[in-house]
Amino acid sequence: MRFFTMLALMVAACSAAPAAQAEDGYRLWLRYEPVGAELKTDYVAAATQLVPGGDSATIRAASDEFARGLSSMLGSAPAIAPRVSRDGAILYGTPATSPAIAALKLPLSNLGKEGFLIRSVPVNGHRATVIAANEDVGVLYGVFHLLERMERHEPIAALDIAEKPKLNLRLLNHWDNLDGHVERGYSGESIWDWFTLPEWKKPRYTDYARADASIGINGTVLNNVNASPDILQTRYLEKVATLADIFRPYGIKVYLSANFGSPVALKELDTADPLDPRVQQWWQAKADEIYRLIPDFGGFLVKANSEGQPGPQDYHRSHAEGANMLAAALKPHHGIVMWRAFVYSAEDDTDRARQAYAEFKPLDGKFADNVVVQVKNGPIDFQPREPFHPLFGAMPETPLMMEVQITKEYLGFNTHLAYLGTMWAEALDAYTGYPAPDNSVAGVLEDGKGTGLTGMAGVANVGSDRNWSGSEFDQANWYAFGRFAWNPSADPEAIARDWTRMTWGNDPKLVETVTAMMMRSREAVVDYMTPLGLTHQMATGHHHGPGPWISDLARPEWNPAYYNRADSNGIGFDRSESGTDAVADYAPEVGRQVNSITTTPEMFLLWFHHLPWDYKLRSGDTLWDGLVKSYDRGVDAVAGLQRDWASLKPLIDTQRFDEETAFLAIQHKDAKWWRDASIAYFQSKSNRPLPAGHAEPPHDLEYYKAIRTPYAPGQ
Repeated sequence: MRFFTMLALMVAACSAAPAAQAEDGYRLWLRYEPVGAELKTDYVAAATQLVPGGDSATIRAASDEFARGLSSMLGSAPAIAPRVSRDGAILYGTPATSPAIAALKLPLSNLGKEGFLIRSVPVNGHRATVIAANEDVGVLYGVFHLLERMERHEPIAALDIAEKPKLNLRLLNHWDNLDGHVERGYSGESIWDWFTLPEWKKPRYTDYARADASIGINGTVLNNVNASPDILQTRYLEKVATLADIFRPYGIKVYLSANFGSPVALKELDTADPLDPRVQQWWQAKADEIYRLIPDFGGFLVKANSEGQPGPQDYHRSHAEGANMLAAALKPHHGIVMWRAFVYSAEDDTDRARQAYAEFKPLDGKFADNVVVQVKNGPIDFQPREPFHPLFGAMPETPLMMEVQITKEYLGFNTHLAYLGTMWAEALDAYTGYPAPDNSVAGVLEDGKGTGLTGMAGVANVGSDRNWSGSEFDQANWYAFGRFAWNPSADPEAIARDWTRMTWGNDPKLVETVTAMMMRSREAVVDYMTPLGLTHQMATGHHHGPGPWISDLARPEWNPAYYNRADSNGIGFDRSESGTDAVADYAPEVGRQVNSITTTPEMFLLWFHHLPWDYKLRSGDTLWDGLVKSYDRGVDAVAGLQRDWASLKPLIDTQRFDEETAFLAIQHKDAKWWRDASIAYFQSKSNRPLPAGHAEPPHDLEYYKAIRTPYAPGQ
């Protein structure tokens, strides 16, 4: 009975009147705001006692969440009991740990290790809500699901819900460095305080795990893909082990980015050749050490032979030979290797978009069965809009997982409102053209080729800022990533609406207005940054602000001019069969579509084709006029976001309202900067007047070229 006594004390503490809490964003979407009187009556009647099945750390975490959520929403938490003894009980656990759940013989066989069932059923002659799963982590996911339904003011009577994830690997990739700096981070420093670990276990680490578990994230890569070899030293592994202990009850495994050259960098070997037995033994010994400290360690993420990182090609070996060497070291411990396909070389001066395909397609079927190739959603680099990566569907014998960027390196950092759910849905829903039961990109991700290695990874936007992500609306992208990783076919609008209800409130006007703002926000960014298929037009290094004229950097593919190819004749990158033939990297049906100017979707027009300025768009506008109108449409869209947000002032707390008001003002100013600078540059190439009703940029091109922002964050 010790567990029930301790849990009762915990619930009593949580049931006390909550201290006044500023709306500073720390609680994310788990705000658990008090509900109105009518709902409270219904919810209290459906939650009269908590009956946990089992005493594992994960079940205790589930009970803790129930205590926190119910006491906050209802004013007090229900009593703790060892068995269902009254109407309105919530019974949660697994058949293995709860005889009462086992007696119900619920249909759990198809829910796997992480799925859950929530059902309203009689137990011991009483009305009850049962949250059941095959393993404790599924129970935890079910508890979060029920609490979030209550946050959204949805009914919790007569429930019959069965959920399981479609992808097994649902990971955040933290680009955090050991010195606390976060590469491409816009929300402060790293949340991992390596200096005070392992002794000081910040409560924030547990709250991070709670947030991840609430959206089904089950893994976290703690360090930057540009990895310091020091992370593999024993003193750091002991720190990693402490984080693993904190995350374990929440179903989260830790992974590390591994520097392929670590044996050399740590001065323990004179080579990192994957076929050298000494190198193989070094990694085997390192894996053994890690698993002694962290028995459930997930494995390694590797960036190799890309942007100067060491890799197997340094020794004339293939990516498969490098990945398989690491996989062999991890396999006895059931660990995996996630090998990134983000590669490009300074020697390849044809088309950066083709390089990953050229290197990885020939290796299909050559990777070990505990290796998954991690492929970005598009073939360049997390741009506001890209076509889907041609490797999806092109490697039928290799499991692939998708990598997306939650942090907005190319979409205005934390100050621009850009809901990325629509971007990810666009990529996940894309038709690959390859024969498969589900020939969408989502279908490719769900097919692990019999290995179980199905997944999505998101480059995290989490930092030390009090509100975690630098802005309230950037929290939505963290939330949406978890939902898409759980179900790649999810509806981005439904996700936006759910997040809005939990983050801002349930007022109908607020919900509809904010959801509509989110759904059109990313398209606004595309319009004022990279319309009609333009890409990578950001300034050098920090990627803040426009720089379409930049053409003098050492590597050709670092230059925005490399991508827009604007000249007196026209604009766009010719990837048709008469250009770089990148269309040939897609399945024949898709390749034929984008090879033809007339059938290429206009949103990708300048991605695949270099076209004259007078080319007629489907609207009847010339390409030049359509380009100008797109830039203005983006600026106008941000002004519309400002108006909609201002209308919500009576419905939103002052601190968060004022912050987002300021950020939208920044976004509007930046959008006009993008519009004016881009038009000034492209007009210098087109030598055409602006269409009627569209204002000339207020300054000449040299003014915009002279703008410098050397201290923009995230470098």
